[in-house]
Amino acid sequence: MIRRGPELERSVQIEREATADKSMPCHQGRRLPFAQRLTCTVAEACEVTGLGRTKIYELIGDGRVTTTTVGRRRLVIVQSLLALVGVNTTPADRG
Repeated sequence: MIRRGPELERSVQIEREATADKSMPCHQGRRLPFAQRLTCTVAEACEVTGLGRTKIYELIGDGRVTTTTVGRRRLVIVQSLLALVGVNTTPADRG
């Protein structure tokens, strides 16, 4: 079934509300900072980078973003996203 117009917007809103209730993985009752996570979903990769799904899959195809699969689920390696956007994950020496 192909959804269009208001029906599509309504289903997207319902999906957003459902995913908003899910929290990120926790470590001892606290949220794990994104940079410390090993993997994320493609949807989370889109959210944190501001890129669309198509562009993320293009980058995966080009080998610029690395992924792994667990069963049928594709997980993006967070370190590859951080490297893509040029985030330095090690603290710089200040002195």
